Amino acid sequence: MKKDITNRADIELLINSFYEKVKKDPLIAFFFTEIVPVNWAAHLPVMYGFWENILFYSGTYEGNPMAKHKDIHQKCPMKMEHFQRWTSLFTETVEELFEGEKAELAKQRAMSIATVMQIKMFS
Repeated sequence: MKKDITNRADIELLINSFYEKVKKDPLIAFFFTEIVPVNWAAHLPVMYGFWENILFYSGTYEGNPMAKHKDIHQKCPMKMEHFQRWTSLFTETVEELFEGEKAELAKQRAMSIATVMQIKMFS
């Protein structure tokens, strides 16, 4: 039986595992390598804080993900299939590593975030 997401270390495992998949993904990796080459040492801690705040209301994230993604969209339009792949990889990673209330919440929030971004970008 897998455990639930209970702390920052679990979030770090989730996010690190997820982005390892993203970096290799033929559909979306180029956003992170070519469109906006990511400094992973800087980006990953921001993502840990973002998801820690999403799941535990920690206040560890300050930022505007919508604005950052709109900037990326201006450089290279994101399509529905990009969002679908992102949510698929995220959900797959959660399910491989965890189960429980917070794991379900993480999957729900990822879907909600992707949906809101699509609505704002495509309308």
